[in-house]
Amino acid sequence: MYRLYLAALILLFSGVMTSCNEVPEKNTSDITSSATGTIPAPANLQYDVLNVYPHDTLSYTQGLIIYDGQLLESTGGNPEYNPYKSWVGKVDYKTGKISQQIPLDAKYFGEGISILNNKLYQLTWTSNKGFVYDAKTFKKLQEFPLKTQGWGITNDSTNLIISDGSSNLYYLNPTDFSTIKVVGVSDNNGPVNNLNELEFINGYIYANRYQTYYILKIDPSNGQVVGRADLTGILERYSKENINKDKYTSGDAVLNGIAYDGKSGKLFVTGKLWPNIYEITLK
Repeated sequence: MYRLYLAALILLFSGVMTSCNEVPEKNTSDITSSATGTIPAPANLQYDVLNVYPHDTLSYTQGLIIYDGQLLESTGGNPEYNPYKSWVGKVDYKTGKISQQIPLDAKYFGEGISILNNKLYQLTWTSNKGFVYDAKTFKKLQEFPLKTQGWGITNDSTNLIISDGSSNLYYLNPTDFSTIKVVGVSDNNGPVNNLNELEFINGYIYANRYQTYYILKIDPSNGQVVGRADLTGILERYSKENINKDKYTSGDAVLNGIAYDGKSGKLFVTGKLWPNIYEITLK
């Protein structure tokens, strides 16, 4: 619920945010955006649910990834905004049990995670800071600066790719965290804001759009949304959860979390405080 006001501002002033977000090292950044009116409407991506697994309903999911067959999750929360906890840890997706958990200091609101070169990168929301851990031991290795808010993060095997709730995706060097380029995301209606949790799958960026049931398929070469999956109704059809609970009507328990296992081809999705993780296919 704490993000509803922020989301409304972004929706009303997305053009302002895009122009006013501080882009480091402007002399080296390559900013790419698509021309409105020349983009075809995104294809409708259909989905099938293959399996339904339990998920901790106290996990305010901000990041979800698969690493060596193991599900890793990061969550957000601190006393200023909600009653939940910020942590990153290992989860047995078949049982929903958390097998390892590294808590964040209460002053940090945890956000997305990604693994590149055996390092785990974790964002924080408004602290302009991220953390780097050893991906196997979860030992903290360093901190790094963020010039924008931290929402979602993924990588293309070379650069980190970060969202901040606007229509921009920021490519960062994973060593010195300089900005390589900024890609503006658009569809046939113009810039697409509220980009949240990210996953890089077979050459495309998949993004949750905050406060919706949409998963967007984005071409990273030009920022065009080439596909859109609408997961509206997945809770009603595949779980016993009562979506009239306060956490759903308040906007807290929204779709957020995409994890892809490149070795098995399995794709998992969930939401903040959701009772289930869904193994799905997109087509």
